[in-house]
Amino acid sequence: MRQPRPIRWWPAADAGADGCRLVRCSKARHAAPMDIPGLYTRLILWIGDGTGLSDTVLHIHAGLAMLMLGRMVTRRGLGTFVPLWFVVAAEAANEIMDRLHYGSWRWPDTTSDIIHTLFWPTVICIGIRLRPLSGQRARRR
Repeated sequence: MRQPRPIRWWPAADAGADGCRLVRCSKARHAAPMDIPGLYTRLILWIGDGTGLSDTVLHIHAGLAMLMLGRMVTRRGLGTFVPLWFVVAAEAANEIMDRLHYGSWRWPDTTSDIIHTLFWPTVICIGIRLRPLSGQRARRR
């Protein structure tokens, strides 16, 4: 039995200025690269529209979620700053995807995104790092 051809996605010829409209074709000769930054931007916009939250609030939540994910994946304490670097890497990837999609840096937006994403994870990591040891933990050292 003949195998079906894989479906390939590529930007449509009549795509808008942002190039987000995609079409599909099962013919291998039409295989063009996927627009990963465009798909990523559409996903982010879908999340924002679906939740109804502002971009600022979404960046704050994403920063805290990445901090917890970094803590669980690396199994390192928040005071070690390793989970914070996880947040920094995720935010850098987010801003690079924005840059690739929009074609240039949008500095006011980029700066705001970085500040809102990194502020609370940084405060939490510094606070845990600087807090005095209490009770039995201090005696064990």
